Amino acid sequence: MQTINLNQLEKILYHVEKPGRYVGGEHNQILKDWDHIRTHVCLVFPDIYDIGQPNLGLAILYDILNQQPDILAERAFAPWHDLEAQLRENKIPLFSLESKHPLAQFDVIGLSLPYESLYTNALNVLDLAGIPLLASERGSEHPLIIAGGQACFNPEPMADFIDVFLIGEGEEVTLEVIRAFEQLKKAGADRKAILQGLSKIPGVYIPSLYEIHYAQDGIITSLMPSEPWVPDTVTKRIVSQLPPHPTRLIVPNIETVHDRLSIEIMRGCTRGCRFCHAGIVNRPVRERPVSEILQIIEDGLASTGYEEIGLLSLSSSDHTQILELTKAVYEKLHDRKVSVSLPSLRIASFSVELMDELRDIRPGGGFTLAPEAASPRMQAIINKPLDDEVFEETVRTVFEHGWLSLKLYYMIGLPGETMEDVQAILDAGKRVQAIGRQIRGNRVRVHLSVGNFIPKPHTPFQWYPLNSTDELQAKLDLLKTGLHRTGIKLSYNIPDNTLLEAWLSRGDRRFGQVILRAWKLGAKFDAWGENTNMPLWRQAFTEIGLDPDFYAYRERGLDEVLPWDHIHTGVTKVFLKRDLEWSKLGKTRKDCREQCYACGILDAFGKERPVSPLVYWGCP
Repeated sequence: MQTINLNQLEKILYHVEKPGRYVGGEHNQILKDWDHIRTHVCLVFPDIYDIGQPNLGLAILYDILNQQPDILAERAFAPWHDLEAQLRENKIPLFSLESKHPLAQFDVIGLSLPYESLYTNALNVLDLAGIPLLASERGSEHPLIIAGGQACFNPEPMADFIDVFLIGEGEEVTLEVIRAFEQLKKAGADRKAILQGLSKIPGVYIPSLYEIHYAQDGIITSLMPSEPWVPDTVTKRIVSQLPPHPTRLIVPNIETVHDRLSIEIMRGCTRGCRFCHAGIVNRPVRERPVSEILQIIEDGLASTGYEEIGLLSLSSSDHTQILELTKAVYEKLHDRKVSVSLPSLRIASFSVELMDELRDIRPGGGFTLAPEAASPRMQAIINKPLDDEVFEETVRTVFEHGWLSLKLYYMIGLPGETMEDVQAILDAGKRVQAIGRQIRGNRVRVHLSVGNFIPKPHTPFQWYPLNSTDELQAKLDLLKTGLHRTGIKLSYNIPDNTLLEAWLSRGDRRFGQVILRAWKLGAKFDAWGENTNMPLWRQAFTEIGLDPDFYAYRERGLDEVLPWDHIHTGVTKVFLKRDLEWSKLGKTRKDCREQCYACGILDAFGKERPVSPLVYWGCP
């Protein structure tokens, strides 16, 4: 096996913007002897190093796989335009950071797909590696292409390109798949037999073993296995309790989007926000105990030297021991010049005592809250009620306890939204600014971050259409005009980018042709706002002969077969339909820890439930 010519690589790196993205050799990287390892895995994050390297999912799998003495796990990222041009000009295949082996020489390529706008990058990575893009064109001499991540809960748009999808949490199933792959390969199985064997593992979806049929109007009539022994649905994998957390995290060579020790303190959410994809697909809630988190902090700081810690979860302040945790973290760190960020704080679960602790471990930082909607009507529709008095009291307390900067997250384009609901966001921002200035003067900074709603798969809102770009733009114009010369900062998503994400997240298997054509036309780095790829995507739709509005602006029938119906999150479609009706009635649900609403998670995983106070299965 040949590695990349290092002298040649060194020469071309003189011509790129940030060569530190591509050299490897970072503190805590793991480099094994290639020739003495049986199975070689490359974990690929299809975005640039600066964004992919801090990804905690990548770090977890890197740690788990490299703990196995007979498995080698290395990393690769999408090169930026400058290096890609050099690789293509010099006919150098994309390579791993650790050993500089071409990706085509690995046994397994593990693609991380946390969000849909990485799809064209994923194709670009495979092409740069010299690996056929279509799964149907790969033979036994090619690596097995495995994909996992949040975007894979609708795997169909990428089904033509991926051999194996891992649905759900990857800590256990990844190793199971690789071990099964080793055994099948050792037994002499060809690629087809390997895929058939892997399909028997729970949580594994093999697209080539399923057939899809469409009506003349384009709606799916059936999505079913091609063989009787293939399961009708694939249920996501979960880990019953959070496994040991990696502490010897790789310290990047260059500045990345998150230069910190990231620690997952909790997984899942029981709040039931109806727009939230993550809140559905990551059920149930599992927490790490305070003692374990403190040990991870101690070991992680010792092995990395980081000066900031991020305590991560979907809703950090919902951790049942959050106050005890913040106090303990303060005691451990207040003399060590280590700051702590605790994102995802809920207004309703906040307390003054917690705020006091946060102030001392987040010196100089701003504060972030996520109301999502500003009018009581919209708050009831999305199941995120918030009393105005509670909201204003929380804001007042934030400023009284030393913060000068407050960021508020809102959404526009939600089901049933009117311009009056958008005006309520504007009014809320101005009230927050007035409260802050009354307490702290003109030094106060208020930031409204406005996202555009996308009806995501597996949520109660999955049947709704997307707001048109004109509708979204009109709502943004109202906010921009109303905030002119107020001193309130407004950030927002471009409506065209929202439309692209809606296409990618709600597409069926036919959409893979559009992805492939858009990439061939030059689309990549679709998540980057400065890359104006929309004309390429529209051209791709035209050339393939698919209607883009079919995927974005069409309301789905409640009895329609959806492209992702064969992927089971543990939450039933019956529950989602019932929650949709409650939303139309403005009827809210309590937190699942207070009252069970029979979402299905108990039925899906009840037999495997551990008895632990730190695991919540949707029932009190």
